[in-house]
Amino acid sequence: MRSPHPIPAHPHPYSYEEPEQPAPPNHRRSRRRPRRGRLALRTVAALLTLAAFLTLADRWAVLYAEHRAADTLKDRLRLSAAPEVEIGGFPFLPQLVGRRLESVKVTVPDVAADRVTLAAVSATAHDIRLDGDGPTSVRGARVPELHGDVLLSFADMNRELGASQVTFRGADRDRVAVRGTLPVAGHDLRLRADVRVARDGERGVDTRIGGMRLDIGDLATYRPGTRASEGLHLTRESAAALSRETRKARAVLAVPSVVRALGVPDATVREAQRSDTALSRLTGRPEFVRQAMRLNLLDLALAHPELLDRLGLDPALLGALSRLTRPVLADRLSLGFQLPEPPSGELRLRDVRVAKDGIRVRVEGSGLAVGP
Repeated sequence: MRSPHPIPAHPHPYSYEEPEQPAPPNHRRSRRRPRRGRLALRTVAALLTLAAFLTLADRWAVLYAEHRAADTLKDRLRLSAAPEVEIGGFPFLPQLVGRRLESVKVTVPDVAADRVTLAAVSATAHDIRLDGDGPTSVRGARVPELHGDVLLSFADMNRELGASQVTFRGADRDRVAVRGTLPVAGHDLRLRADVRVARDGERGVDTRIGGMRLDIGDLATYRPGTRASEGLHLTRESAAALSRETRKARAVLAVPSVVRALGVPDATVREAQRSDTALSRLTGRPEFVRQAMRLNLLDLALAHPELLDRLGLDPALLGALSRLTRPVLADRLSLGFQLPEPPSGELRLRDVRVAKDGIRVRVEGSGLAVGP
């Protein structure tokens, strides 16, 4: 009778089947990928190193060219210090080979200009053409276009013109206020003046001095000039004090030229000389103070120096003031200057204005040349 579950047949006792082994790894394929990756990295590193060396060489060439250009400008422009030169554009060496620079910025400090020093002259030139036989033999340059700025600083003006006693400061777009003290014949007089700044032609800056006055304490004010309002005049305070001081008032009324200038009748003056009451009535009038302020004391100094001494004025000071005319005082406060004329091309001044730090002027140039 058959079993309901057939027994599986066993393999032959002497037969043997090896188990299936996994395929060996393909070492050749796995080795190729790392080699290719390392080769790519080495190539990139080499290119980066080469680019770094080229960039470094280009920058060194720029620094060398800037240094040479600064020394050349110092010698040919006769500057006291070498200017700052900045060559624009990258890379530089192809520009040098092509003998054409994109831009060059030059900053020149402390340029002498007449009586003052220009604190800084900064200009940028574009499309510069180099003259020479090759990159290593540049003899000069042609500048078709140039734009820049000139600064005449108040700090330099205070140091060079004011001698720490007079200060210059901006008061308006075209006006500089001058304040300080001016030593005259051993006296320190308070100085006030206004300087108007304007362009003078194509290469100059002109200044006009107005409102000049020197105050001798609270006693008198000197305004240089020949008009009736100019000269040496008593201040309102000193004129009012004169009207109250009997001795000084009689001394002034004793001078016929003063009496004529005051417009006082001779009979009134004679009565005032005899009577204190009549003198007080004369000097107490409001118009007497105004008339006394109109007296030019410099005219009195020539004929009546003793009168000025009674008023408290030093005769030596008045003599020095008579020599301090408007042109002399204006020359001491002048801020004008002229740019040097270039050997070739044109250099022009534009847009002169007074700023917070000084007088600023815009500069334009064309057809300029540097070198032989």
